Amino acid sequence: MYLPPHFAAKDQAIAYELIRENPFASLISNDDNNLPFVTPLPLHLLEDDGATLLLGHCAKPNPHWRYLQVRPQAVVTFMGPHAYMTPRVYPDLARVPTWNYVMVHCTVEAKIIDTFDDKDRLLKHLIADHDPAYADQWRGLGEAYQHKMMDGIVAFELRVLDMQCKIKINQHRPEAHVAMKAAYAVGNDNERALAQWMDKLGFSGLSKL
Repeated sequence: MYLPPHFAAKDQAIAYELIRENPFASLISNDDNNLPFVTPLPLHLLEDDGATLLLGHCAKPNPHWRYLQVRPQAVVTFMGPHAYMTPRVYPDLARVPTWNYVMVHCTVEAKIIDTFDDKDRLLKHLIADHDPAYADQWRGLGEAYQHKMMDGIVAFELRVLDMQCKIKINQHRPEAHVAMKAAYAVGNDNERALAQWMDKLGFSGLSKL
């Protein structure tokens, strides 16, 4: 993605936090006609012996897993909070609107997960992320039912080859920060989240990025 240096987060922990807060991703790779094919899906971030892995699955009728088998390299994007920014936050008038956002862009290599036990471990990660109380219910459904449900999905491990984290909250325009944060702090959910990121990163010390 287009990533000017002043918008690039240098601390990988920021990217990990964004992924865990916004796990609903877009998995993007090429189909058999060499056109982009996109699947929206939740992914679990796993740090494994120095490697960064993203675990997920799709329905078996979804052809995306077949494309990943043939062409394992793909792109995954995670979009965090985003919002319009009015030029009225500047002290001068010669300004234009923009859009602020935080996101993570990963280049990955896919590996299909075939066995029941490996699929089960993957699903337990996702259940723990989103509905821990469901774990006992899943375990109580019986092996035959679990195998039937597992047969309906294709699971995969996405090994992260490259990760870019873009923090675009107008940090290069400090003259707008006070008014922008005040406006975001009383805005919608996305705007309030961006105000929280401004506090978290500290625009008086951009070394945290």
